[in-house]
Amino acid sequence: MWNAVRLRDDYTALEVRALATRSRDSAQVRRLLSIAAIYDGLERGDAARMDVI
Repeated sequence: MWNAVRLRDDYTALEVRALATRSRDSAQVRRLLSIAAIYDGLERGDAARMDVI
């Protein structure tokens, strides 16, 4: 059984999205937006699939 990596509690979804807007690396932007979606309550598997699109 895998143990999920815990999200930091000193960031919010809004702050992670703000970081994504400043990044020039498209892969990093996709990962950050997936993390922001998890902060918003999206299931991790759904957020991982969202990263592929």
